[in-house]
Amino acid sequence: MISRRTTLKTLGTSCLFAVAVAAAALPAGHALAQDFPSKPIKFIVPFPPGSGTDTSARYFGRKLSEMTGQPVVVENKSGANGFIAVRAVLSAPADGYTVFIGSNSTLAVNAALFKSLPYDPVADLAPLTMMMRSPALLIVPGTSDHKTLAELIGAAKAQPDKLNYGAGSAGYQLMAELFNDAAKVQTHHVPFKGAGEAVTAVAAGTVQMAFAEMTSAQELVKGGKLRALAVAAEKRVPALSSVPTASEAGLPGFTAYTWVAAMVSAKTPKPETDKLAALLTRIETLPETREFYERIGAEVMRGGPEEMRAFQNSEIQLWKNIAVKAKVEQQ
Repeated sequence: MISRRTTLKTLGTSCLFAVAVAAAALPAGHALAQDFPSKPIKFIVPFPPGSGTDTSARYFGRKLSEMTGQPVVVENKSGANGFIAVRAVLSAPADGYTVFIGSNSTLAVNAALFKSLPYDPVADLAPLTMMMRSPALLIVPGTSDHKTLAELIGAAKAQPDKLNYGAGSAGYQLMAELFNDAAKVQTHHVPFKGAGEAVTAVAAGTVQMAFAEMTSAQELVKGGKLRALAVAAEKRVPALSSVPTASEAGLPGFTAYTWVAAMVSAKTPKPETDKLAALLTRIETLPETREFYERIGAEVMRGGPEEMRAFQNSEIQLWKNIAVKAKVEQQ
């Protein structure tokens, strides 16, 4: 006669065996994805603190930490047109724990400005989600003699190549060159390590103008340190409702947006990529995310990996066309 204890022991052994067999039958990455994330995640940002990219990284990082219970650390690795940050992501283990929070500059514009890049923004990076976009502001010092866009354009035409524009990234450089082409003027490029530095230089009068994102410039505009001559958008932005669009200010059809998106190394296993993409895309749908971006003059961009890739490819082609039209020589 078989005892109850023996029966339970046998059943327990059988169940453990069945679980082991089932686990062995799962795809190699499935078990890892089920536990993902199980340790801190790192967000790499190619610009200094204070930029729209950095602001997005910190907001999404905070929400991701709340959802997963894991810390999210934001690391700013600015300089070299974003190359340093991208290199840090691609040299880290491709396990989903190192995420690149990139922008139009690093993920699209660089492909138009450089003959050869130390990375391929499409082949080397796998898209996770779109995050936000923000219209660019054309700013001058608060003490500038130029009160309107028309006055700035008039001064630039009167003294070709005498006005300097600051640019904290390749994206802002191309925006300024697009402006030069549209307004039929010549202004001189002064590079900076990030958008915040360029904005500070305009406020100090070191350069005469710049295109800047709403997130890094609007408080200085409200405080009088900067003057916004136009917003490069289809319509006025509620956060700075008194600032006219470029079309209203005399430059019909001129628009320029910055945007932010999340990527990982293309070598990251698909289960981890999919799990991370699902988590980040979910953050986009939160009402508080929309409210957060509206407060800083930006808007949520909806879309997961497929939408992000299609958008990225279209942006690369757009900025390549702009570079050619504006006759910007590749570096």
